[in-house]
Amino acid sequence: MNIPALLPAAADSNSTDILAIANSPVLWACAIGVFLVIIVQSVIYMKAAKTAAPHIGMTQDEIKTSFRAGAISALGPSLAVVMVAVALLTIFGTPAVLVRIGLIGSVSYETAAAAIAAKTAGAELGGPTYTQAVFGLALAAMSLGGAMWMIATLILTPLLKRGDSALRKVNPAIMLVVPGAAMIAAFMVLGIAELPKSWIHVVAFLSSAGIMTILMLIAKRVNKPWIKEWALGIAIILALAITYAATRL
Repeated sequence: MNIPALLPAAADSNSTDILAIANSPVLWACAIGVFLVIIVQSVIYMKAAKTAAPHIGMTQDEIKTSFRAGAISALGPSLAVVMVAVALLTIFGTPAVLVRIGLIGSVSYETAAAAIAAKTAGAELGGPTYTQAVFGLALAAMSLGGAMWMIATLILTPLLKRGDSALRKVNPAIMLVVPGAAMIAAFMVLGIAELPKSWIHVVAFLSSAGIMTILMLIAKRVNKPWIKEWALGIAIILALAITYAATRL
């Protein structure tokens, strides 16, 4: 496999020195470009939310609370992503990890796609046969898979919007229930899929669910909205601590 001229002189398709190209300026430039796009999108969405808020009866205080809750709730899941990302730095390099795992896609999908791509080339991800050429193939597989997600979103969003409008005409209350039910079902499917793996996974699942339930009940009982804002992050951290303690037994 030929390496493009834009890559460093150290590039060699048969070399196992992955970081020589994984941390190349070209990939860093691409990663920074993605960050800039996401930052611009975030600013646009935040301004749009503030503009639309008065039309749906939301006050500026409620807008600030929702932004703060979203930011705080993101801390918990981000910790799990960071821990996995650090472990993958030597396999994919910093730019690829930042973009493919830190911003777009999921750890499970990205690593699975990369492993399948490496296997098709007769190599093992991170093993002695993991060359620069295989790294390029794995990165292409992850990137193309992520691109399909975006294309599918562009195609399916207008179709789903039509369905949303049709359901609202039948019964407006339906669209208050369906999104919440879909979110609960999605997380339950992801969680239940982990249970058969080991008893440790069961401990993590039950402890996180129990802690989240307790926090929600406490927030309702003492009427403290900030507890709901911090609940997800607290549940993840405490569940990780309980799971770690369980592994030491």
